[in-house]
Amino acid sequence: MGQHHRVAILDPGAQYGKLIDKTVRKLGVESQIVDLASPSSDLASYDAYIIAGGGSSVHDADAPKYNPGIFALGKPILGICYGLQLMVKELGGEVRKLDVREDGPIEMTLEGGNGSALFDGTPEKQIVLMTHGDTVTKLPEGFVLDATSDGLTAAISNPSAKMYGTQFHPETDLTQYGSQVISNFLFKVSGLTAGYTLEDRHRAALEEIRDTVQDRDVLLFVSGGVDSTITALLMAEAKLKGKVHAVHVDHGMMRHNESEVVEVALKDAGIDLDVVRDPEFFMTASTDIRGRRSSTLEQTTDPEEKRAIIGDAFIKLRNREIDRLGLCPDTTVLAMGTLRPDLIESASELASGNAKVIKTHHNDTPLVRELRRRNQVIEPLKELHKDEVRELGTRLGAPEELVWRHPFPGPGLGIRLLCARDPYMKADFDDVARELAKHATDDIRTTLLPVRTVGVQGDDRTLSYLAALSGKEDWPTLQRIARAIPKSVHGVNRVVYVFGDAVAETSLAEITETYPSEGAFDQLRVADDAAMRVLQKSGLDRSVAQMPIVSFPVHFGEDGKRSIGIRTMITNDFMTGDIALPGRELPVKVIHEMVTEIKKDSSIARVVYDLTSKPPGTTEWE
Repeated sequence: MGQHHRVAILDPGAQYGKLIDKTVRKLGVESQIVDLASPSSDLASYDAYIIAGGGSSVHDADAPKYNPGIFALGKPILGICYGLQLMVKELGGEVRKLDVREDGPIEMTLEGGNGSALFDGTPEKQIVLMTHGDTVTKLPEGFVLDATSDGLTAAISNPSAKMYGTQFHPETDLTQYGSQVISNFLFKVSGLTAGYTLEDRHRAALEEIRDTVQDRDVLLFVSGGVDSTITALLMAEAKLKGKVHAVHVDHGMMRHNESEVVEVALKDAGIDLDVVRDPEFFMTASTDIRGRRSSTLEQTTDPEEKRAIIGDAFIKLRNREIDRLGLCPDTTVLAMGTLRPDLIESASELASGNAKVIKTHHNDTPLVRELRRRNQVIEPLKELHKDEVRELGTRLGAPEELVWRHPFPGPGLGIRLLCARDPYMKADFDDVARELAKHATDDIRTTLLPVRTVGVQGDDRTLSYLAALSGKEDWPTLQRIARAIPKSVHGVNRVVYVFGDAVAETSLAEITETYPSEGAFDQLRVADDAAMRVLQKSGLDRSVAQMPIVSFPVHFGEDGKRSIGIRTMITNDFMTGDIALPGRELPVKVIHEMVTEIKKDSSIARVVYDLTSKPPGTTEWE
């Protein structure tokens, strides 16, 4: 691998730090994520610096430690979100917390006359992704204001010092000209040259596999998704001395006929596969969580505990399979198709030393981390994002239908079935419902629902209420209201539209008690299959990157029933994304057909459509 210009990405706990890394690489420049407090001696070899976002405030007592010397090194610097605020605070400006948040796509306006190199080739008005509560209220000496959003500081620069800052996230898909902004920083501001390719990453993945595995045997869990399939193909390409054993596990939480389809598809791709079907093993599994023994999965409602139980059950199954195959438990390496977003959202130390937990992925539980410490895990895709994996899969000759399969999480429907024993109603429930009602119109009602979902706001996790809109099916207006609600109603991170008659109540207080069970999974499985068949028939299963179908325990006055959510996502990076808006990216008749097919199951109360971009909502509801 030849020498390239290199960029250091300084990490204050960024959910999107790896997206900066990916964008820089895609533009042909080598980059490396380093600790925010890295000493100047370690940073001196880099040609430019990008300070990423993070979940803290620069005023927090426990804010990430940093090296102020970076601002004296004389190299080009781009501060993003938290990085902008850190630069402002360190250089004598002011950052304050305001009553209003900006989360999601926002229109930004460039200030006339500045001609900032960062925005060369972009229009005066553009949509950008904001995720912040603090804002810059006074610029440091030598800086000028380059852009604003709703009257707030959106971008600044000190061209003579080659210091630039954006309050928005140019690394995400939701920022219209984000890649152009980063390209301008790399090539027009910093004067770097391109020369770093996916081939370099491919070569590095093969070298890592050979160096880590050496002559040991490998056990690979293959879900049938693109990540684990490409991992299997890489393991084969590495031509290891030991044997690679590929195992597909049907844990009872798969989609309709998923295991059968996976078995045929992978064998057609030349992967010799063992299929293990053992739903009972998972349903009766438990694990240690923060020093206590959990309930079994079939008695568990907490989403983080469900993820931990399922993830650790996979590791216990690994041990059982090692014994069945006659392998050595102390030397056999576990191969997984872990991607960078999994590690970032789990706050894994492999991805970030400062990131906040959004949700624990099944491939980053304490038992998996212990195997990593023992050098018994190989994750050759951990530096990549989904679009890069698909590009690599095409390069490796993987079947097209596997490369473009919709992502399906390892825990399967286990985390798409929202479980609850009691309604989720904290002391602020009535206050939040009243604030939510301020967003109602003559045609569109608001209803606060007594369930919680997970979101990501300001690079941190939120566990907040689910809000519902109902009434007139005016999709642009519904989207506008849905985007406005999380900015002012801080107890809400996800908004849905309820098909059918308008919901009269401003809040609902009852649910159907729900636990992981064969019956609940069967209901969800049928709904998921019905919706996916309609999407595939319409030929839109590629333009819609992902479409989780979710079961949630609100019965809308029909005791004993549950409701179904349709969650479409248009994204390339799978860290951020926007909905497929009916009437724009998705024909309204396609959505109506999905609703009709799902409602053929009389045990389903209502069908809803998720109107939430990512952020403030995550792709999955749990």
